[in-house]
Amino acid sequence: MPYAIANDKTRLYFEEAGSGTPIIFLHEFAADHTNWEPQMRYFSRGHRCIAYSARGYAPSDVPASAEDYSYRHFYTDALAVLDHLSIARAHFVGLSMGSYSSLQVALHAPERMLSMTLAGVGSGSSLENLDTFRKTCVETAEQFEKIGSVEVTKVTREAPGRIPFLVKDPRGHADFYAALARHDSKGSANTMRGFQAGRPSVYTMADAIGRATTPALIICGDEDDACVEPSLFLKKHLPASGLTFFPKSGHVLNLEEPALFNEIVERFIALVEANRWGARDPRSVLAG
Repeated sequence: MPYAIANDKTRLYFEEAGSGTPIIFLHEFAADHTNWEPQMRYFSRGHRCIAYSARGYAPSDVPASAEDYSYRHFYTDALAVLDHLSIARAHFVGLSMGSYSSLQVALHAPERMLSMTLAGVGSGSSLENLDTFRKTCVETAEQFEKIGSVEVTKVTREAPGRIPFLVKDPRGHADFYAALARHDSKGSANTMRGFQAGRPSVYTMADAIGRATTPALIICGDEDDACVEPSLFLKKHLPASGLTFFPKSGHVLNLEEPALFNEIVERFIALVEANRWGARDPRSVLAG
């Protein structure tokens, strides 16, 4: 099995396909590297595509301590995968947790990015409800440890942002959550405690985000309520960003609408590579 080695020696399982300009895919909390298969098959026709499972997600290593699951670990792990493959720069395509990690790379190591696609980004960012969100994450972590992934999955599969996937594609939704039920309970618990409950809200990083010049595509499902406002916030503050909403869509955008997702990301990457995706022209900003 191919593994990259993180800074703390955690092994990160990855798969790659195709050749050309690199694209690295970063998955969400409820997923792993396998959930990028529709994108790996499509984009590998013209790009070198890499998908990896984050720490805590087998067959990657599952560190025992929640202290090894901070948001810093997650974004530096992405860089470790690129380092292992001797890739200097890549297009980053993330969903949810993977989008947050991609944004952190843009803030701390922008020289490693050609572009970033931020899909389903920003849940749990509300400053008004931040303490409640973090408390819920800790409680969910305890549930993973107490009753295991199979039982927790029975509840999370009916979370509001997941319902559009269920409505439009019950078969795909069932497959997705059958995979989640097989996730390592300790890894999921530690990710909840370390990453989900410990990451800063995007709203606290406005100044740093405003200095990030990496070309960015923000994608949000119009029925993914937790991500709508953060997506608008990022559009306002990221200088070289574009924003699109998928109609009648929730959180799992790359699987709910794979053809639409692939089409819009492909167009974005093509424009970036043609040097046609720059910062917003100030003349387009409404005065006042």
